[in-house]
Amino acid sequence: MLRKEKAVIIGGGISGKLAARVLSDFFQEVIILERDPEPQGPVPRKGTPQGEHIHALLFAGANGLEELFPGITEKFNASGAVKINSTQDVAWFHHGVWKLRFVGDYTTILQTRPHLEWHIEQYIKSLPNVTIHYSQIVRNYLYIEEENRITGVEIIDCSDSIRTINADLIIDASGVSSLSSRWLNKREVHIPEEQVKIDLSYFTKTLQLPDNRNRDWAIKLVYPNPPLEKIGGGISKVEGNRYLVTFMGYHNEINEKEILKNDNGFIEIAKKLPKLDIYQELKDATALSGTSIYRVPNIIWRRFDKVNNLPTGLLLIGDTICRIDPFFGQGMSIAVLEALALKKLLTNHNQTNQQMIETFHQQAVKIITPIWNMVITEDFRYPATIGKKPAGLSIQQWYAKNIFLLSSQNQDIYNSFIKVMHLLSPTSTLMHPRIIKSVLKRTIYK
Repeated sequence: MLRKEKAVIIGGGISGKLAARVLSDFFQEVIILERDPEPQGPVPRKGTPQGEHIHALLFAGANGLEELFPGITEKFNASGAVKINSTQDVAWFHHGVWKLRFVGDYTTILQTRPHLEWHIEQYIKSLPNVTIHYSQIVRNYLYIEEENRITGVEIIDCSDSIRTINADLIIDASGVSSLSSRWLNKREVHIPEEQVKIDLSYFTKTLQLPDNRNRDWAIKLVYPNPPLEKIGGGISKVEGNRYLVTFMGYHNEINEKEILKNDNGFIEIAKKLPKLDIYQELKDATALSGTSIYRVPNIIWRRFDKVNNLPTGLLLIGDTICRIDPFFGQGMSIAVLEALALKKLLTNHNQTNQQMIETFHQQAVKIITPIWNMVITEDFRYPATIGKKPAGLSIQQWYAKNIFLLSSQNQDIYNSFIKVMHLLSPTSTLMHPRIIKSVLKRTIYK
């Protein structure tokens, strides 16, 4: 049974497409308004500057994506994505130690963000009641002041034509610089938020590596050991027998001018990593692209669930609510979990649309809270990080570091850590008595 006639989604990125897939089962008509032109293939989009860097779907995100788009994982694989064993084929240097490598129970799909998003978009286009309108800028909401209700959007297209669309539900999936935030601020509606300044910069190239029979990994990660080390890097095989190489630096540690001078400037950054493994791969590599840059000055969590007079008819999702530190690879998986929560709520036909919206914003808090806490625990290892520190931070950091170090020795602990990191298990899993005992034993006898 369909709930209402029409829903409009602002933004055709990952969150917008996920929302459209969910709404297609409950609304007669779903319209996605995307400001970028229609893509002609799995290529980077201007509206997704982060799209050229290394991306990953965590286990929970990959499972949820398959639930929403049955068969899509096989489409990824059939078109060149790289399927790997998540513990055997990943070489990960973390907090000064290499993680254990063994044949585990989980697999990971390595691919570029445009490749992943292209396949989702093709699925969306096959849905008869979903339409994507490209090159559309949503510039205002249609709003009934007396009812504090949003009833539609005002848009402008590439020919400067202005038109309006009325809808029973508006979903803002336009990201951190969303229309909703600007619109509410202009109306002096207070949006409580948590913000942490990390000054993170990403630099990425696509490369071709020479054949090497001794290369026993598909993705290699060399993370910094805070607080003294601020630069990390990763090299990941993707479709087309290519490799993405991403360097990241906290608190503007990487000199942008030096890295952009030439290809050699990019490679020289690899010498500043805690290990020279990535440099050894790059010194004989062939560059297939220029250097892409993405900056995240702040991570931010806008608490729309706490807005006292949020207009009815408006639902926020994805980065519009929370932009997380992308270094931990959780953003897309958060969006998938939010979409699954939305799907579950929409199946309850005893709720009105507005009750569903309010409950969704509360559900989003439950999804984001543990992930946000994990992320800022790590971000605050750097003294230059600015923001509200959680209670018991030093104890959390001490305990987490022991888990990281034990993951290089104890397969059981590493498995537990992986399940938490990939959002399959709650963080409380790492407080099991046997794990606490191992942490205390390591502390006493190290």
